[in-house]
Amino acid sequence: MSSLKLSGWVEVDGQRLPVREIGEIVKDRPKEILRFGGEFFLAGSGCRARDHFGIMPGNCPKGTLICDGEIKGKITPTVPDLPLEEAIITAVRLRGDEGVTALSGGVDSTLVAHLARRECVAVGLEESHDLRQARHAADTLNLSCTYVTITPKEIASALPMVIEAIPLKDPVNVSIALTLYFVVRWAGEHGYQRIITGQGADELFGGYSRYLETPTLAADLEHDFLGLEEQADRDQAVAALHDTYLSMPYMDVRVVRAARAIPAQEKVQGGHRKIPLRKVAERHIPPEFAWYEKKAMQYGSGVWKVLQKLARKNGYKSSIQDYIDQISRVEHGH
Repeated sequence: MSSLKLSGWVEVDGQRLPVREIGEIVKDRPKEILRFGGEFFLAGSGCRARDHFGIMPGNCPKGTLICDGEIKGKITPTVPDLPLEEAIITAVRLRGDEGVTALSGGVDSTLVAHLARRECVAVGLEESHDLRQARHAADTLNLSCTYVTITPKEIASALPMVIEAIPLKDPVNVSIALTLYFVVRWAGEHGYQRIITGQGADELFGGYSRYLETPTLAADLEHDFLGLEEQADRDQAVAALHDTYLSMPYMDVRVVRAARAIPAQEKVQGGHRKIPLRKVAERHIPPEFAWYEKKAMQYGSGVWKVLQKLARKNGYKSSIQDYIDQISRVEHGH
């Protein structure tokens, strides 16, 4: 059998498949790959395939099986329609056999961390909002957590690497990627390859503050959901710098299906966001975490303020974008 290259993991009907069985399917029954769930890129026996949403990077279109240069079909996992709570529990169970959970203390990551019961890691500048909130969540829920305090000097040092790695080099993407960089660096240095995260929850459940004001909520949610592919490309590019990858329970096919069946107006109303997710969460974690309104990671970690200061310090008082462009030109000749 030609050697199988596999990044990530595969499941069928809610059961994880061992690598040996995956190899046998790829070699002898490649059409069965079309039913594969999980987060994977695989190549072997003349075939290549990538998971339904393209969570794992690879030289193959997302959700596609290619054998001997021909597209053989779309990968659509056969999963039952589940209530949201059961879908989330299943998604975390399938990912929780290994890895570390990125914890910031918001509802997304705190629910996942509680269900997974893995070692957690939180990052931020000293006295940052996210470090304080993550510590409070971990202490309350009896989670083992490492708190990584990052410095402005480390952020400045990591900035050229992060800018080079990510596809979209604007201030928001750079600041998010910078924050993630310190999560994946710690994970890689401590022998973890899989990092379980809360990515996707804001877009699926209506987590952004702008959703409170928009007159076109349903259209905005749809637009932002379609943008998750670009976000995954960014995040996995940063993770790859330390030979790790992000695993995303909220982007599980079951969870996405359950979330997208909920009307937009039920997700954001009465000044609250992500209402369906919070209702599930309060059955598992204390209400103070289930209903906590947290800042986005680049703000909560303190990274955004440091990026602003670095731009000013280097002569770019009014434009972080110009500072990013300058680094890209000087460091990488772009």
